[in-house]
Amino acid sequence: MMAQYLALKREAGDCLLFYRMGDFFELFFDDAKAASAVLDIALTSRGEHDGAPIPMCGVPVHAAEGYLARLIKAGCRVAIAEQVETPEEAKKRGGSKALVARDIVRFVTAGTLTEEALLEPRRANVLAAVCEMRGMAGVAACDISTGRMELEECAPGDLGAVLARLSASEVVMPEDLPSRLREGPGMGLLPTSAIPRSAHEFSSDGGEARLKGIHGVATLDGFGSFTRPMLAAACGLIAYLDHVGRGSLPLLLPPEGRATGEVLAMDEATRGSLEITAAQGGGRSGSLLAAVDRCVTGAGARQLAEDLAAPLAQKAAIEARLNLVQWLHADPLLRADLRDVLRALPDLGRALGRIVAGRGSPRDLGQIRDGLSEARRVHDHLQGKPDKPALLEALVPRLGGHGALTDHLSRALVTTPPTERSSGGFIAEGYDAALDELRLVSGNARRAIAALEARYRDETGVAALKIRHNGVLGYFIEVPARHADRMMAPDSGFTHRQTMAGAVRFNSLHLHEEASRIAEAGGHALAAEEAHFEELVQEVVADRERIAATAAALARLDVAAGQAERAAEGGWTRPEIVEQVCLEIEGGRHPVVEAALAQVGERFVANDCSLSPDDRLWLVGGPNMGGKSTFLRQNALVVLLAQAGGFVPAARAKVGLVDRLFSRVGAADNLARGRSTFMVEMVETAAILAQATERSFVILDEVGRGTSTYDGLALAWAVAEAIHENNRCRCLFATHYHELARLAETCPALSLHHVRAKEWKGDLVLLHEVAEGAADRSYGLAVAKLAGVPKSVVARARAVLDKLEKGRAETGGLAAGLGELPLFAAAAHLEEESRDSLRDRLQGLDVDALTPREALDLLYELKRDAGE
Repeated sequence: MMAQYLALKREAGDCLLFYRMGDFFELFFDDAKAASAVLDIALTSRGEHDGAPIPMCGVPVHAAEGYLARLIKAGCRVAIAEQVETPEEAKKRGGSKALVARDIVRFVTAGTLTEEALLEPRRANVLAAVCEMRGMAGVAACDISTGRMELEECAPGDLGAVLARLSASEVVMPEDLPSRLREGPGMGLLPTSAIPRSAHEFSSDGGEARLKGIHGVATLDGFGSFTRPMLAAACGLIAYLDHVGRGSLPLLLPPEGRATGEVLAMDEATRGSLEITAAQGGGRSGSLLAAVDRCVTGAGARQLAEDLAAPLAQKAAIEARLNLVQWLHADPLLRADLRDVLRALPDLGRALGRIVAGRGSPRDLGQIRDGLSEARRVHDHLQGKPDKPALLEALVPRLGGHGALTDHLSRALVTTPPTERSSGGFIAEGYDAALDELRLVSGNARRAIAALEARYRDETGVAALKIRHNGVLGYFIEVPARHADRMMAPDSGFTHRQTMAGAVRFNSLHLHEEASRIAEAGGHALAAEEAHFEELVQEVVADRERIAATAAALARLDVAAGQAERAAEGGWTRPEIVEQVCLEIEGGRHPVVEAALAQVGERFVANDCSLSPDDRLWLVGGPNMGGKSTFLRQNALVVLLAQAGGFVPAARAKVGLVDRLFSRVGAADNLARGRSTFMVEMVETAAILAQATERSFVILDEVGRGTSTYDGLALAWAVAEAIHENNRCRCLFATHYHELARLAETCPALSLHHVRAKEWKGDLVLLHEVAEGAADRSYGLAVAKLAGVPKSVVARARAVLDKLEKGRAETGGLAAGLGELPLFAAAAHLEEESRDSLRDRLQGLDVDALTPREALDLLYELKRDAGE
């Protein structure tokens, strides 16, 4: 047995080996140690190997899915070794001591799951393959639980951004890829968990041949145009699926090619900063997705997550989605009826995925039947509606056309099919007359056994006589031991089988005949049901592409109805999408922050934002906690939501199409890559300066704060200057460096803004309003006081600040030398123009010589001058 185990373990490689022994999957050696630690189960031993006890642990077969889920979540991969013959077959093959043959039937990995219990209903499970060819990176991605497959080509420097968008559960790559790729500006490293495979598996010719073979076509032109790197990545993906499925491929729909410029580009840092599908701390709660998602199906929630992760960059496609959302938004009753029908739908796509992968159950067939039936209801309900938008006109036909299959499944299956097919009982009565006859024979035989039991009681006079059944003996007669003697007589008609502690078991000719009839009829019935199951599965598989199209159409309808529901719930509006470079937002709000404030009964303060070619760079100052970061992020999210095809949290929004969205907000280190907080900040800033175009939208928060004051100011100054002069993109730039206000004199497309705050009786009042003009100060000491910093420390800081400000007044401050730079020579007179006239007048007054009337008049005059 251990020789067999070790041979299978060599084949399993670095996967944990689940070795089937009876009703348990056993693990040995290091696999047992690793699994027992993750699963918190007992580690035992069995036998010896090289003179040492063999570590061992095991999990019951019937509960294996739960244990597999925990192992996969912990980052493990598992090989399943099943018994591929019965003990009887083994004996016929090699005698009484022959070992039952076992083989690895499947590898269970994070990216190749289809089981309902192992998948999150509202999250896609993506497997990706990446490769490099001719200086370009190829990416192939699929979710085998639904079969969707996507191919993409990108520059190697964009590979990290593409993988961040896909958020793949598992990535495979050629083993030589890390040495062929070198990290460049803005490029994220390959995931450390990426699985290396033989480079020979990533062949463009092989990928083309495999795709043609899978879909039975002579050319791929009907699916789209695919480059050689795309096809090479597809080859690696299919080879890996072939490996983990042991030659059995899952559902793979025709590939979709994603063209460059088709979606709004965002790098990994931007996605993390904006918390699009996951919050900073991990998990869905607190993310944009959680705040927006009003879908009533798992498929709809997965589609919405994909929409937010890959917003569109083409106006026509965005408008098509917006038209559908608006149509449903305008008719609340229709929307409510549609959502009620969708809410009752099973997960049609994932049921189809399990069936095609050979892991389906009668329940999955029932879900196909029910899902297609409800889709027909939606089709009939929407078909006659007037003024349908173009996208809906395209979706409605995909909801019908399954009448023959639905009718067949309805006739063949019981109302609620079981999850297991081994015990039968899922084929409906009346579908197969021969099966009904077998069930009748089996049922009659059981009634005959009950009658036989009553007859034997009368004949023997043993009222406690019972006819029982178990898996070893089959049917047998059992009486208490004290009554056994009268049944032992040679002419009694009973044959002794087994003596127990308190009972004796017998057989009889009549019982044997009835038991044989039951077994024969039951076996034939199970075989008949199995044949019907395979027939139904083949019919579903043959129609898989049309069923998948129906599932996708239902998901898109759920997304649109959910977006309309969210808009009605939050007072959101339809954005105007235009080609020109602009961004006009009135009453914009941050959807996540607004929802959090609503939970505690507080109101979100809305703000406007207006960017144009003549006013494209806003320099935003103000105190910490004043709302700068929220303001920056909410405008980025409005752009993202608009280009994803949904309504936005604003009173009005006009969005000029954005090609790339960048967010450099927040501070974090990346020790795994050897980067400090400041290094991360600079890498992200470098990516923006290298990649942002005139059609991009950038939000930058506190550039330069991770280093010394002088270095930080110099960097912030230069970055703002470069964005204005070189990138020329729309940008919101938040900073505490007041000296940057001088850029407004030399950068005509830069304007000054601040978040308002006041000090009232020594306390800081944050107004969260964005106003024009530079911030007067940062209120850092007030925020420190609000945070609970000891009063003595705050007082000392105030004294130091006064000293520093006095020095700035005398020497020209931190930016004193900037006037010597050629670009800023025109602003050399700024200090002279900005002298504090009020302070000068007060210092020149002889207070003792003023009459009360003169003092009052002077006060009114000073107040009037200050207002001007």
